[in-house]
Amino acid sequence: MSNNNLSPTRACEFLADLEAGVVEEKLSHMLSMVALGVVQHNKAGKVTLQLDMKQVSKGSRQVTLAHKLSFSQPTAGGKKSEEDTQETIMFVNRGGNMTIMPDTQGSLIDRQGQPQTKLKQE
Repeated sequence: MSNNNLSPTRACEFLADLEAGVVEEKLSHMLSMVALGVVQHNKAGKVTLQLDMKQVSKGSRQVTLAHKLSFSQPTAGGKKSEEDTQETIMFVNRGGNMTIMPDTQGSLIDRQGQPQTKLKQE
């Protein structure tokens, strides 16, 4: 498989899109908790972000991302751990770039500021 047309996913935007930004907040919190435990107790800690992808349906340009965040924070008497698994559906755009919205959305208005198509009157 050739990577000539690869359009890399922007990692920061990608993380911000997962679970509407909640994954990014949880990851930030876990990183700080574990780092604090490591320096307070002089023991190793661990933070893991696991991403599992599957196509939404055959022929679809969308993938379901199962994202699992887990941590192991050292404590004085052992360790504290937790894991959280959620799912987010993402669009796979040209070159593999994943975004929460497709990059093929057309313009809703023309250059004069008028709607591109007439809305149905009901």
